[in-house]
Order: sequence, then C-alpha cells, then structure tokens
Amino acid sequence: MCYDELVFPPMNTFRTWLERFLIYVELEKNRSPKTLENYHHYLHRFGEYFGKDRDLSELQLIDIQQFRLKLNRMEDERTHRTLGIKTQNYHLIALRAFLKYVTKHDVKTLAPEKVELSKIPERSVEFLSKEELVRIFEAVNMKNVAGIRDHAILQMLYSTGLRVSELTNLNRESVDLKRREFMVRGKGRKQRIVFMTPLAADAVEKYLNYRTDNFEPLFISGGRGKKVDEDILSGEKKRLSPRSVQKLVSKYARKAGIIKKVTPHTLRHSFATTLLQNGADIRSVQEMLGHASITTTQIYTHVTNSRLKEIHEKFHK
Repeated sequence: MCYDELVFPPMNTFRTWLERFLIYVELEKNRSPKTLENYHHYLHRFGEYFGKDRDLSELQLIDIQQFRLKLNRMEDERTHRTLGIKTQNYHLIALRAFLKYVTKHDVKTLAPEKVELSKIPERSVEFLSKEELVRIFEAVNMKNVAGIRDHAILQMLYSTGLRVSELTNLNRESVDLKRREFMVRGKGRKQRIVFMTPLAADAVEKYLNYRTDNFEPLFISGGRGKKVDEDILSGEKKRLSPRSVQKLVSKYARKAGIIKKVTPHTLRHSFATTLLQNGADIRSVQEMLGHASITTTQIYTHVTNSRLKEIHEKFHK
C-alpha cells in the first residue's frame, strides 16, 4: 500500500478535543467529580447532536441555535417536563468552556463569546420568618436520639448557612465545638470558614453524647448506639445522605404547619436573610455563603427593600 492510500483520522474532531478537554478539567482545573460528570453529560449531548466525528471548523452559529431549540423542546426523563432555562444554560456554559479551551490551542472553530445564554427571570428566594423558625424547631421530638439528631441538623443548617451536601460531608473531627467554627470545601472545591451559634454547637454536642459508635460522619442514619452492628456497617454506609436531610426538613415543616415548600436551602436563605436584617454587609454574607460572585448574593436585596420603604416613609413627608 502506498502512502497516498492511507487515510488518517482528522485531528480536530469534536470527539478528539472533548477527550482532551475532560482530562484538562479533571487534572489541570482540578474540578470536582460532580462538575466533571456534568461537563461530560452536557458535552456528550451536544456531540450527539452535532456529530462527534465532525471537524470543529464546521461548527457554526446556526448549529448552536438549532441545539438550543432541541434543548428547549427536550423532555426530562425523570420529571417528564421540558428542560428548564437554567438547565439549558448549563449545556451552553459547558460548551462555551469547551470552545474557549480549543481556541486557546489554535483550533479553528466558532468563537466562544458567540454562544449566548438565555435570559433567566429574576430569581426570588423563600425564607422563614422568626416565628416559623421557632415552630419548626419546636416540632422536633427531643425524647429520642433521632429527634436529637434532627434538631442538631436543623440548628446547623440555620446557624451556618451550609449547603445540604456540605452538611452531610462533615466529619466529627473537622468540627470544633469549643471554638464553634470549622472549614468546609464548597462549590468549585473552594474552602471557607464556617461559624456556629452556641445553640447549634450545644445541639450537636448533645447529639454526639448519645452516640456510642466511632464512625467518622458527623450525622449518621439510625443513630441507635450499641444496637448498630459496627462489624457490618462502615461509617460511610451510615453517613446521612442529602436526600434524607431534605426529607426530614420537609417533615418538620409540615409538622410545624408551614404550608410553603421548605428545603435545606430555605434554611440557608433564612440564614442570609437574618444576617442582612440585623445589619451585616452583603460582602460578608457573600463570603459566609461561599458565593463566588456578589451577583449571586444580591438575590437577597429583597431584605433591604423593606428598609428602604421604612426610610422613605420616615423622611419623605
């Protein structure tokens, strides 16, 4: 066979650069496994539409527009609803990051800045009033270990503003109950210091005093002390899942007679709202929440709106 008859695969195919990009995200950018999983999911979905073996030089703006139309009409397999605008934008954000990577390597393709995101309606947040917070804490039965654990979880969520995944990832040794502070690794693997109220620290200490196991996780399922077979169940298998925490928060909200939907994130919103209502500056709240951008924290400006109204009524006469 002469060399002229050899057929070499094109080097600038979507498939080739996708593999390189995912390795780059995992090793050089050091993204979390969940972020890597999302990039993989969103970009493979685009590859199935565009053609994984097509040359990236063929990518045009019309392809992006058609892909967006496809996403807008796509049905979620779990909910059987069309994809939300936010989910659609996640696909485009991943694609933009991919194009930015390949253009840095001098690959001829569509400019990443031409991939525009859909406009998302202004976000509003649900939070609990002081009265509702009291009711939800009082709804917990403190006469058993499960109740003592649940009360500690509720106190922790409200006093720290932790995301539910950050809470369930906590280990006993990482939480300093005397200093009432600890470090967490949040989104983007960014570390931040978290502070606890005395009420939360006391609630967690009380719960741990009822524990007779040596499991690492701060919050575990069951929690029945010596009745847990430690030879069979490892600490990780006993670690409480985010879904379990979501269920227990919802359960106590119902018991408290709170009609609106209450999630662990509602308690996070309540944490931020309480800080701002008591005079905290938005930059400090941003840092305590672990927001990368101040614009994310600005969804809580509804809190300051009521203050502006009071000032207007007081001084505009």
